[in-house]
Amino acid sequence: MKKILVAYDGGDPARHALETAAELAHLTGASVSVVSVVPVHPGRFPVDPWDDVSVHAQELIEARRLLAEKGIEAELLEPTGEPAATIERIAEDGAFDTIVVGSRGLNLMSRVLQGSVSEHVATHAKATVVVAR
Repeated sequence: MKKILVAYDGGDPARHALETAAELAHLTGASVSVVSVVPVHPGRFPVDPWDDVSVHAQELIEARRLLAEKGIEAELLEPTGEPAATIERIAEDGAFDTIVVGSRGLNLMSRVLQGSVSEHVATHAKATVVVAR
């Protein structure tokens, strides 16, 4: 394990993913990058004003602080796009060998209606995927 990409959205599952990535980095000496994807939706208002660039910038600042408290300096990434596909693309383009995502524990209906980022990444990414619960 050399390069870890952590998907972070500020929620409890994402914080758990951050902690898991920090543990893995300490054990392996891997570098850590944190990605917070600003979702873009088709339609009149492609970016949700309650989930825009400024929200994700704050999430990344929080992630940097939490990792710094554990002695890890992380690269921060803030792309826009469909979250799961964007995480997968960044992991491949950046030659990340491990992706860590949190699991929100969605029920079947929520997964059908919203989709599960962690499930999509776990089944489509070329890197090893750790789903932190």
